[in-house]
Amino acid sequence: MTSDIEKEELSNALKDENLYIVFAVTLLSVLGVASVTPAFPQIAIFFNISPAKTGLIVSAFTIPGIIATPLLGLLADTYGRKKILVPCLLLFGLSGVMCAFSRTFNELLFMRVLQGMGASALNSLNITIIGDLYQKRLRTEAMGYNSSILGVGTATYPALGGLLSMLGWRYPFLLPIAAIPVALWVMLRLKQTDLPKHKADQPFRKMFQAFSNPMAILLFSTSTITFIIFYGAFLTFLPFYLNSNFQATALQIGLISAFMSLSSAIVAFNTKNISKMLSERIRLSLAFVLYCLALIIALYLPNCLSALIPAGLMGAAQGLNMPTLMTMITNIAPEENRAAFISLNSMSLRLGQTIGPFLMGGIYSLLGINCVFSSGAILAGTMSAVLYFVLKSKSK
Repeated sequence: MTSDIEKEELSNALKDENLYIVFAVTLLSVLGVASVTPAFPQIAIFFNISPAKTGLIVSAFTIPGIIATPLLGLLADTYGRKKILVPCLLLFGLSGVMCAFSRTFNELLFMRVLQGMGASALNSLNITIIGDLYQKRLRTEAMGYNSSILGVGTATYPALGGLLSMLGWRYPFLLPIAAIPVALWVMLRLKQTDLPKHKADQPFRKMFQAFSNPMAILLFSTSTITFIIFYGAFLTFLPFYLNSNFQATALQIGLISAFMSLSSAIVAFNTKNISKMLSERIRLSLAFVLYCLALIIALYLPNCLSALIPAGLMGAAQGLNMPTLMTMITNIAPEENRAAFISLNSMSLRLGQTIGPFLMGGIYSLLGINCVFSSGAILAGTMSAVLYFVLKSKSK
């Protein structure tokens, strides 16, 4: 049971400006994908490309993170979180806005690569700073609140992106301008968290020693598969499915995606209570069961409105999965290179975001969109079983 002291500490933490700065960075960390996916059908028409090729818009954004995220994590451990966040936010914002002025599809992809480089540190340093600020149960609760903020962002951005897409596909790409004032906020107000007194020798070797830890391998792999399912099987191709089958507009697609993210925010916000009832193993396994059900139900939708059911299930799965996964990874991260260790998970997420659209795009081209959803469901069901039995054996 949470003590009165812990409750008071959390209450005080929620009044801390630093935590709200973290929330702002968290909101920006999902802006690069969630706000633009409703415009994919319009982009495909404008540039005369296939639906499968639009997945490159996601991949171009995520590929830089595979390489840059670990390096930025090491730099954050050496020089501090703040000194890395500010230039990354500026690059993210400026290059993101330039996407709106692209004249060719290749220009759009190039600017997305630059934007992805800026975004590389955002989704690892926000988690790192929470790890710096909180311990034990408070960390779990703070991760839940952060994930609920993430859900609010991913709920808002698709609807906002869909609304802006009604004016033209370029308009959602203007949203990253918000990163500029956040960069100034970080620079002027974010407290520089204390760096470890004892630096890790040979930091690259120490960081990649994580891959000799079976638990780290399992959790990083879970992150990758989560985003293959979420971005590849669902988020990238749901707009095409709804548009082709039910002539859904960009705004309708955005609102359905918003409902998914709203359900994620609600579940994540209640992480504290859920964690009292369900173990980490059960929460992760159940999340993948919900992914599987969402994708199976998506195969049999009778109309556009019914897409709210799989969207809600997918969101609930994310709300269960992400706070649990982030807390487990933060708990096993060594203090002396916490940012670098957590950046390996962000690299795993980026890998999933990158592989997902390519893999599912290939399945779409060869076998059709129904096979995209069914293959994602099979992957989710398999992962649920793996997590249940492997984590059960490790708990003995």
